[in-house]
Amino acid sequence: MQAIIFCGIQATGKSTFYKKHFFRTHLHLSLDLLKSRHREDVFLQACLSTQQAFVVDNTNPTKVEREKYISAAKQRKYKIIGYYFKSDINDALRRNALRVGKENILEIGVKATYKKFELPALEEGFDELYIVELKDDDFLIKTYPNEI
Repeated sequence: MQAIIFCGIQATGKSTFYKKHFFRTHLHLSLDLLKSRHREDVFLQACLSTQQAFVVDNTNPTKVEREKYISAAKQRKYKIIGYYFKSDINDALRRNALRVGKENILEIGVKATYKKFELPALEEGFDELYIVELKDDDFLIKTYPNEI
């Protein structure tokens, strides 16, 4: 079973990538959709207890934030796959400015996530780690440890 953890600042294509690659096979855990950590925890526990494949589609900017998902999934013998959504801060801010409604994040929020972001590493417990970049409205996927 797979536990997939997305890592990246806002407006880097995480939710679009989920829809394109995992919509039909993995449950979508997203604070944007679930609205609270409590609801997210309930869904996460449901996935773990039923061996359901899932994607954590949040920014997950720090090792501490990612550890919650990694340790829980490892205990249930999941394969842990990470996707780091690499982006220049100015490109992310430009894409974010095109968003409307609640999808548009205040610039200060995007910059705050960027400032605290820690690059993911295999040593955190990932079995596989990939780097994803947006190129001409498509996704370029590289295997870690290629250049981050």
